[in-house]
Amino acid sequence: MPPELSAVPALPMVLVVAVALVDADGRVLIAQRPEGKSMAGLWEFPGGKVDPGETPEAALIRELREELAIDTEESCLAPFTFASHRYERFHLLMPLYLCRRWQGTPRPLEGQALAWVAPNRLRDYPMPPADKPLVAMLRDVL
Repeated sequence: MPPELSAVPALPMVLVVAVALVDADGRVLIAQRPEGKSMAGLWEFPGGKVDPGETPEAALIRELREELAIDTEESCLAPFTFASHRYERFHLLMPLYLCRRWQGTPRPLEGQALAWVAPNRLRDYPMPPADKPLVAMLRDVL
């Protein structure tokens, strides 16, 4: 093993799933992390942790229902890209899906602010380090 890799201590892997909900005008929904949560005030793509035994798609469908009161189906979730980021206490692996079809109107059920943002304006919103590389990819595709 190369010495630079052996010097990096192993961290727990955390699997989180996220989605870029895209409306009819091509805008993307982002949510602001509420007070009391880590990284409060930063904007992120909706989603959450994948529970043991749960698929990323099932976790995303569950999270969208719990956080935003919307329903979608696995067939409406298109795998897009992923983020892999080392934080101080864990390593985050986050698949990002695109979704253009859902039922209901997104409502903030967990005290978070919501914003529909044009892809070329996503950089105007402060985001966690893991989310930042996803912005350029979304801008280029949308």
